[in-house]
Amino acid sequence: MTVAKDVKHVGVVGTGLIGASWAAYFLSRGLEVSASDPAPDAESALRRAVDAAWPVLERLGTVRGASADRLRFSPHLDTALEGVQFVQESGPELEPEKMELFSKVDSALPREATIASSSSGLSITKLQSHCRFPERCVIGHPFNPPHLIPLVEVVGGARTAAETVDRTMAFYRGVGKRPIRVNKELRGHVVNRMQAALWHEAASLVAEGVVSVTDVDAAIALGPGLRWAVMGPLLTLHLGGGPGGLRYWFDNVSKLRPGDAVGRAVMSPELIDILVKGVEEEAAGRSVPELMHERDEKLLGLFQAIGLSKDCLRA
Repeated sequence: MTVAKDVKHVGVVGTGLIGASWAAYFLSRGLEVSASDPAPDAESALRRAVDAAWPVLERLGTVRGASADRLRFSPHLDTALEGVQFVQESGPELEPEKMELFSKVDSALPREATIASSSSGLSITKLQSHCRFPERCVIGHPFNPPHLIPLVEVVGGARTAAETVDRTMAFYRGVGKRPIRVNKELRGHVVNRMQAALWHEAASLVAEGVVSVTDVDAAIALGPGLRWAVMGPLLTLHLGGGPGGLRYWFDNVSKLRPGDAVGRAVMSPELIDILVKGVEEEAAGRSVPELMHERDEKLLGLFQAIGLSKDCLRA
């Protein structure tokens, strides 16, 4: 089964901020969407959210046949999930409630349907623990707003089948997302852990009187944030090593030495080898000068998009 091609009907369970954004995105990709939420005004709120997102989605480019009219809604879970092949669960981020919701969704679906949770930090191993078919349960954590941000974190649990993770990755790629595979369950997954480390340091610097709130935001938004929008932190370091790349950066620029702590790991020659090999694979044969040119061209486009004029940059 090639999910990216075969899934035509998606269920969205929970239609708050995240669920409604998912629904709009799936509709823009030409899918039929069935949604469910027990809140009294959920349907009207969902349709308003889809209508509000639709002009932006049209600017991004909807697929032929995409229509907001392909959205159906029922407050009754069993009715809403009839014929659904893939479910995106986006209920409240409360473990007991979400476990119960997962069990209800699991009971309403045939075995071959996949259940993905938008949870930003809960354990899929716990969420799947009361399901008849835990092997088809997975995390598919998006970033707000899901109808615009391409990244999705995919995490399997202790009882998730490897095939389910593969199918989920294929499904998200097939609808235009950029999924990343998280190989181990961790609280907060991957991106929220990195974000937390950054904002914790930002709050500390403000608390210590080192910098104002406005300037700490500018320090990221007009500094590394611009580069990270084009290339991630490790590929950016690769360019920081000049023609010698990341290997040169570690050997001649970085102050890290073997045995130094880097987060929860320890710097070692083996870790450096893994990182260097990873960025070389990511570079896919492009030399450092070629990557620098690509970065600069993209940065110029980004400057224009966010209104960074030449006068502003000179100031």
